[in-house]
Amino acid sequence: MSAERIEVRVGKRTLSLSNLDKPLYPRDGLTKRDVIAYYRSVAPIMVRHLRERPLTLQRFPDGIDGESFFEKHLPKGVPEWFARATLSSPEGGRARTTYLVCNDAPSLVFTANLAALVLHVWTSRVATIEAPDLVFFDLDPGEGCTIGTLARVALSLRELLASIGLHALVKTSGGMGLHVLIPLAPDHTYEQAKIFAEAVARRLAADDPRRVTIERSLRLRDDAAVYLDYLQVGRGKTIVAPYSLRARDGAPVSTPLDWAEVEAYARRRGTPWDAFAAHNLRTVPARLERDGDRWNARAWKKQRLDHYI
Repeated sequence: MSAERIEVRVGKRTLSLSNLDKPLYPRDGLTKRDVIAYYRSVAPIMVRHLRERPLTLQRFPDGIDGESFFEKHLPKGVPEWFARATLSSPEGGRARTTYLVCNDAPSLVFTANLAALVLHVWTSRVATIEAPDLVFFDLDPGEGCTIGTLARVALSLRELLASIGLHALVKTSGGMGLHVLIPLAPDHTYEQAKIFAEAVARRLAADDPRRVTIERSLRLRDDAAVYLDYLQVGRGKTIVAPYSLRARDGAPVSTPLDWAEVEAYARRRGTPWDAFAAHNLRTVPARLERDGDRWNARAWKKQRLDHYI
């Protein structure tokens, strides 16, 4: 069916979906219809990771080749049933922003209809907004970095965290990198999380200066190394949500991994993209159907940083 606008029911709610044949990933032949179908298929699992988190949309109304924009404020035309949270600005002052909060499948389908390909979430939930429930490290490989080097750095970070009693999770960024994170009990401050993240990053860079850098200047980095970014920790900072699409050819997905998969990557040759491109709009629903969520409730162990800060 290729109607310009159709009405669909998701759960008990009716949504008006428009421009379904709009190309969003033109070189892959993927339209808005395909994006909506993807998000509808992963919603039962993805919503667990979105629930109660303020949401920033990255919208591509004319597809990945067109202009895009980030949207924090409540978009026009949002249905009354869509959850929301009005919060003070992370920068301070009196400014307040009303964010979407994606708590169910209809909400996720609605954002997909806005051509919000990429979903970014806060690292705290609305009820405990000043207390992050995860701290994460962004492992960003240089242009000359191999998948083997990237994977070995991620494994070294896992081992460092394990040596102080912390269990880490890992996912692809949906681009070239990896995200390593620690689920937290939501009773730490953002400042505590930030101090911890910096200490860990500096320790790993000191232990393995050939492969790991915390140098912010691109000009001064070794392009065969991995930039360990610990700076995305703070109130209002966001992470690309698990199972979010990314806006590049192939429609890649930010995909939770088993550490065994990272161990296998450490033995491979080629670029990170050679490895991670396999996790995409077409393959991830079948992966979830087959193996379930690598970040299920059993894996999401809420931990404390009291002894490390």
